[in-house]
Amino acid sequence: MAKQPMLKFISVDRDMPEKRGAEKRRQDFDEIYAEFADAKAKEQASRCSQCGVPYCQTHCPLHNNIPDWLRLTAEGRLKEAYELSQLTNTFPEICGRICPQDRLCEGNCVIEQSGHGTVTIGAVEKYITDTAWQEGWVETINPAQERAESVGIIGAGPGGLAAADVLRRAGVQVTVYDRYDRGGGLLTYGIPGFKLEKDVVMRRVEQLEKGGVTFKLNCDVGKDITFDEIRSKHNAVMIATGVYKSRDLQGPGAGANGIVRAIDYLTASNRTCFGDSVPEFESGELNAEGKRIVVVGGGDTAMDCVRTAIRQGATSVTCLYRRDRDNMPGSQREVQNAEEEGVKFEWLSAPKGFAGDPVTSVKVQKMRLGAPDATGRQSPEPIEGAEHDEPADLVIKALGFEPEDIPTLWNQKDLEVTRWGTIKAEFTSGQTAMDGVFAVGDIVRGASLVVWAIRDGRDSAAAILTYLNAAQAVAAE
Repeated sequence: MAKQPMLKFISVDRDMPEKRGAEKRRQDFDEIYAEFADAKAKEQASRCSQCGVPYCQTHCPLHNNIPDWLRLTAEGRLKEAYELSQLTNTFPEICGRICPQDRLCEGNCVIEQSGHGTVTIGAVEKYITDTAWQEGWVETINPAQERAESVGIIGAGPGGLAAADVLRRAGVQVTVYDRYDRGGGLLTYGIPGFKLEKDVVMRRVEQLEKGGVTFKLNCDVGKDITFDEIRSKHNAVMIATGVYKSRDLQGPGAGANGIVRAIDYLTASNRTCFGDSVPEFESGELNAEGKRIVVVGGGDTAMDCVRTAIRQGATSVTCLYRRDRDNMPGSQREVQNAEEEGVKFEWLSAPKGFAGDPVTSVKVQKMRLGAPDATGRQSPEPIEGAEHDEPADLVIKALGFEPEDIPTLWNQKDLEVTRWGTIKAEFTSGQTAMDGVFAVGDIVRGASLVVWAIRDGRDSAAAILTYLNAAQAVAAE
């Protein structure tokens, strides 16, 4: 009788890939987790209980077939595990690195609920696809048949790239337009290398290029090309721009020099890691070296900023968040990593004003949690008389992102938006009120997760194929 390869969560403890020591990882932008060895990946995958109702799969936006590829990994059938994982996920090795598994698949693992510690799903997912790349199992996109129709995708972030992959595999001619000089969007310029090394993103962009996707980079729609021109070139258009408008700080002195946007700061750092010449970094404007840094915000972007500042050689790094630790939106795993690396967190703290120009300090208002707001979360409210000054040479505002005014920027008054400025689009299909125009990702959802953008891109690409097929059928009548 064959030995049971699964359900070993009682005898085998949860184990993550080895994490480099904080002092070492503070010195560079390399990823902080080592790779699983084959035996360790099999061992950790074997902890899966193969439960009848896989909550890990249900709570994954892509509904990845997690129990089955864990079982295949435990059995040593790694190529099959990869083939299964990539059926539902365009970029499994990216999700394995940057998804907040503690809030999604791993956070809903059945054995976690029973006190045995969740299966390390993300680490195994990363291992499977990294191995697939090393072994040459990741094949070039090669459509069985070419189609005459073309689709223009505006935005080379995760949603746009996922859609490009689906459409190109179906033989559609795909052109991706992006304002940056490299594809990847926030995967390339918004997320630091210690969470997602850039060659991981670049090889996916290269795979799409080799598969026939055309990239028009350094192309800012509304300036370098009009939206109407793009529509005239293609049978359908997908808007996948993401959201890049930063929320602003309020209070006296908020416009002082030395108060910068998180996206500018992270982009400068990532460009420098590519070896690009970045004048704002070299001048010190967007460089934390030798400075007292204050980051305002409690999401994953704020965590990226504080950990980047540590690596740039800041003398101190403080994070201000207006709620407590339990109510912060960012990953608890990222907070732990930041604390290990030397970041100081001031919970229940908000900036009230700023002194100096350039900035020299932040007036910090202490907060308490009051009555719940419309979402059920307790609203922070100031504690009268509880203030102090926090020295700062550089303040980074990481308060989240909002959509740009696309109808105005692109001169498209018929492009409907919500009261939040996001584009109105049908659920799952991404179809807008404009014929043949679809929209996906953050520009529809508001600032969200990479995995949701991938899901939206894949779903909308399928809807575009249906749209193209219907148009083809009408033309054939």
